[in-house]
Amino acid sequence: MTEQFTGNFTQQDPIPDEAIAAALEVLQSGRLHRYNLVGDAPGEVSLLEQEFAAQMGAKYCLAVASGGYALGCALRALGVGPGDKVLTNAFTLAPVPGAIASVGAEPVFVGVTEGLVIDLEDLAAKVGQADVLMLSHMRGHICDMDRLMEICDGTGVRVIEDCAHTMGAQWRGTASGRHGVMACYSTQTYKHVNSGEGGLILSDEDDLMARAILLSGSYMLYERHLARPPAAAFEKAKYVTPNVSGRMDHLRAAILRPQLRELERQVARWNALYRVVEAGLSGTPGLTVVARPEGESYVGSSIQFLLLDWSEAAVEEVLRRCGARGVELKWFGGAEPVAFTSRYDSWRYVQAEPMPASDRVLAGIVDMRLPLTFSEADCAVIARIIRAEVGAVYQGG
Repeated sequence: MTEQFTGNFTQQDPIPDEAIAAALEVLQSGRLHRYNLVGDAPGEVSLLEQEFAAQMGAKYCLAVASGGYALGCALRALGVGPGDKVLTNAFTLAPVPGAIASVGAEPVFVGVTEGLVIDLEDLAAKVGQADVLMLSHMRGHICDMDRLMEICDGTGVRVIEDCAHTMGAQWRGTASGRHGVMACYSTQTYKHVNSGEGGLILSDEDDLMARAILLSGSYMLYERHLARPPAAAFEKAKYVTPNVSGRMDHLRAAILRPQLRELERQVARWNALYRVVEAGLSGTPGLTVVARPEGESYVGSSIQFLLLDWSEAAVEEVLRRCGARGVELKWFGGAEPVAFTSRYDSWRYVQAEPMPASDRVLAGIVDMRLPLTFSEADCAVIARIIRAEVGAVYQGG
């Protein structure tokens, strides 16, 4: 009998009871706006910022309305504006070049390796074209951060880390997001903590975080922030920094705080699922399992594999056959963007140079979510289905 998977690839864990109770308390107060506080009460948002900064080993934190807003806010805080160029990954999602375009800047795409990380040789060749690199740890894959920072520090390029897929991950014991001058995280439903939408920005730089807080819409209420720079940093910026409102509210912060306390446990659960699928796919003819570097401590909330040098028709047939058996796969190689997936050349507002080596990799990337509602037994079934259908198409091709 042919196995069929019946799970749902978009069904997340329920919000924890503690988070629901905290959300109800906020709702009953009616005080959802982050600055609508009574007396010296810090409020859920400031507490979230303080706790996340401590958890990640950062000086300062700002909670905002979305991960995409966090990216744009970080760029503005660094002074990126119209006509500037910003280096970024060719393998990424639309909000990254979108954030760059939103401030009037131009993305300069850097290639992707078969390890699904930024191509450091290509970065070294292009690093002189811009003053900022927006580094996307796409789908949770972390490059050699020591070498990357050597390249960027040696040329004065400031790094913003997009950690939407690496909250809870590390590179050689350093938390993802702690190498660059600013780091941006997402709390959208499909990320590692879930508030529907939301974002967090970390930095140790006084001036950068002061500008980010003012940009987010603090008005002159920045002293109510617990994880903020000294007042002197705001004095230099408060009259010349525009308000581009994008604050997080107390409701989302209340939902997030209990989830962040469980992050380490959740990471272990994701990685257990990941290892089952990884083991099940290893050795499949025609399929390349992406190798994880020794220095990386990853969060396996999704898994990718490569069908390198397959025809478009053959890849689409694998997706069709797996889908018919209940396994939902996404492909980053299609000529047209579909749902969340796209290519660097999908965005017509960018004058992207052709990148044949990266095109070859992108044409083979197949992606799959691993929600925590799956069990290890589920993941074993999924791996068997993928292995069988890849094998059937490969042998038939």
